[in-house]
Amino acid sequence: MTQTDHATTHDARPDPRNADILIWVDGALVPRRDAKVSVYDSGFLLGDGVWEGLRLYGGRWAFLDAHMDRLAEGAAALDIALPPRADILAALEATRDANGMTGDAHARLMVTRGRKRLPFQHPGLTETGPTLVIIMEHSVPSAPRPVRLATVPHIRGLPMTQDPKLNTHSKLNCVLACIAAEKAGADEALMLDVHGFVATTNACNFFLVRRGALWTSTGDYCFNGITRGAVIGLARADGIPVHERNFTLVDCYSAEEAFLTGTFGAQTPVGAIDGRALPHAPGPVTLRLRRLYKDLVTP
Repeated sequence: MTQTDHATTHDARPDPRNADILIWVDGALVPRRDAKVSVYDSGFLLGDGVWEGLRLYGGRWAFLDAHMDRLAEGAAALDIALPPRADILAALEATRDANGMTGDAHARLMVTRGRKRLPFQHPGLTETGPTLVIIMEHSVPSAPRPVRLATVPHIRGLPMTQDPKLNTHSKLNCVLACIAAEKAGADEALMLDVHGFVATTNACNFFLVRRGALWTSTGDYCFNGITRGAVIGLARADGIPVHERNFTLVDCYSAEEAFLTGTFGAQTPVGAIDGRALPHAPGPVTLRLRRLYKDLVTP
């Protein structure tokens, strides 16, 4: 697979303004080239932190309260003392204002445990409060074609190891899955759960359509996707049958259409799974949900 043939759920149109963005780093807005954290930071050393991706539509952050709730829940699970919500929101707005962004923007908001005095694991070695970084870019999603998925041996594991619902900086399992998919000639990895049922992809939540009904996993082994939840709600309100259930690759191979959901790309159509082309990409249900979602997030 050549570079020009590659497609991801995070492809965006090139925007020269991103070379000069200002990034929020611990209370200060700094130019992109100067945005740095310590090599002793918990996020750099250990992947010890939580994050959120947010999308700006018409001057409004979509599902902002849900994202802030999920950030707080993740920080609580990791026992990280999150800054007050009002402070985080003020930093988010300061970054947006400084970059002159009113729409078609994406923010990655990251909180780590903070800087350590020694480069080791124990949280007690942390000598500062949490590190807060906000990267905000001008971005318009532009996947050049429907993405191709490949099933990989890397699974979504049990919650007592690392709960798949946590949005943590520790992404190695997903990175390895992504590498495996790319080496198989695909764009993204389709990951199974510990029982062999389809769970999610390495970066997004997964949906398929069979006989006009929407299928997605139970949610036990996938990201706690805010866009996923919105799509399920929109489908049910519009009379589209929704099944949150266990299903297998056999069900995927005979699906009429499939798509991925995420904050950045919203709904990204899937063109093939394990080399098997889907009949529609995007299909009528995907397009219908795209329209409903656009109406929901557009102020």
